[in-house]
Amino acid sequence: MTTQGGYPGTPPPPLIAGREFAGVEEGTKRRVMGYIQWGAFAERVAANPNMLWPVPDNWTDEQAAAFPVNYFTAYLGYWQAGMTQPAAAGKDHRVLIHAVAGGVGTAAVQIGRILGVEMYGTSSSDEKLARVKELGLQHGINYKRNDYEEEVKNLTHGEGVDAVFEMLGGEHTARSLRCLRDFGRVIQYGTATGKAPQLDVRALYAKSASVQGLWLTYLSQKREIMEPAWRQLSEWIAQRTLTPVIGKVFPLEQAVEAYKLLQDGKNYGKVVLKISG
Repeated sequence: MTTQGGYPGTPPPPLIAGREFAGVEEGTKRRVMGYIQWGAFAERVAANPNMLWPVPDNWTDEQAAAFPVNYFTAYLGYWQAGMTQPAAAGKDHRVLIHAVAGGVGTAAVQIGRILGVEMYGTSSSDEKLARVKELGLQHGINYKRNDYEEEVKNLTHGEGVDAVFEMLGGEHTARSLRCLRDFGRVIQYGTATGKAPQLDVRALYAKSASVQGLWLTYLSQKREIMEPAWRQLSEWIAQRTLTPVIGKVFPLEQAVEAYKLLQDGKNYGKVVLKISG
């Protein structure tokens, strides 16, 4: 999306892309991982100290580079959906995760397992779904073979889910709304199809539902949100219940091939670029 000018405020090309990174901090020599608006695909990066976090001792640099965007986005999705707190007595939390085998998807499954959320996930491949089920996904839906609206309806006995993590855009925003329970929320954090999200206002009325945006670039500027999120994530990291999923590592010289893998939808987990120093 950055290279195609799909994010607000992105400079025109040529520009250095990349929103997250891992490396060694000059001066302290400590291993850090961090988040910036763009410019991470470089040998040296200038970052806001508030957007740097220590790399866990047992993690590789590749795992650290795969952490910030995926796990903060996934955690804040659950937070916005009201799922970081236990469900009311006699109820459960249910979430539908689109592109469940991708970077944010695999992070959301790991976090959802910790929170005790019942998870439904879509992917184009039975092989990918099998791998994500090993992370804790309970209900995998191959959208190329089955209509995910119908599958969610059948699996939930017509009730639907409390939240949908939606990053496709286009018709999928309206379809995701129809997958919700009463008072449910679509958490919109991307438009991977390149098409503007479509809204079915009647579905909003019918279920008292809502569509809520999640843009990490905006939220990352708010310490009152990011610091509690990091405290919780770092606690889970210390317990070794979160481990970034790496699909493939490319040298920077093969960035074009890495982008193509993403565009073709063949990636599993995170794609990482490694810069030789």
